[in-house]
Amino acid sequence: MALALALVAACGLPARANAATIGFAAPLSGFAERLGRQMEAGVRAAAAAGHTIIAADTACSAEGGEAAARNMISEGAAIVVGFMCTEALEAALPLLTQANIPVVTPGVRTDALTDSREKTGWLIWRTAPRADAERTAAGNIIPRRWRAEFFAIVDDGTILARELAETVRLQAELAGLEPVFIDTFRPQLPNQIGLAGRLKRTGATHVFIGGDRQDAAILARDLAELDAPMTLAGGEALVRDTSDIRLPPGTLAVAMPDPND
Repeated sequence: MALALALVAACGLPARANAATIGFAAPLSGFAERLGRQMEAGVRAAAAAGHTIIAADTACSAEGGEAAARNMISEGAAIVVGFMCTEALEAALPLLTQANIPVVTPGVRTDALTDSREKTGWLIWRTAPRADAERTAAGNIIPRRWRAEFFAIVDDGTILARELAETVRLQAELAGLEPVFIDTFRPQLPNQIGLAGRLKRTGATHVFIGGDRQDAAILARDLAELDAPMTLAGGEALVRDTSDIRLPPGTLAVAMPDPND
């Protein structure tokens, strides 16, 4: 919120000394409603000192983003915060920029939006990390920590997971390290016993997994059943509590710090 008010002043927008009309745009319906409502609660709490909040539902769609932008303009918003989906933000930005309304997004991580700001002229700032921040951090951290370990790299075949795993592999290679095993597995299976067996035969003691928490937890369980427990590491997906199977102690997740810790 401090960044939002600073931008109000920097852009020369009309706002009272201690208050501003702030637009809030996020998915307030549909599959991402829960996250949108959490973001809205945070914005309203931060704005409790007299700021006026104008909320709009983007529905995580281009049509919703455009409609939200038009609503913000008609309501006289000095700045807009929010957005969680690239499609909605990309549709809103041309309209909001034309109206000289800056946008701060804590949810959209698409690199191109801010990388091309000079070219597009869009008034967009981001408090969310870059989309490539996760794999860059993993590539820097994992090879350094596992320099003396027998490690494997596996991924679930999705684009994001493969990019994450490949970045770790390339950075390990640049550091003169070579995984003992590289593989792609099929996600969302009730067991990963086949993958666990292949990992056991390689002699690996550590595994970097490009995949979600459920698959990582299942793999760890199956490795333990084969009497081959290994240290697991992965990206942000490992901190999303979507599995009823617990990850083993010592699992590493390259992720943003939890503000509650």
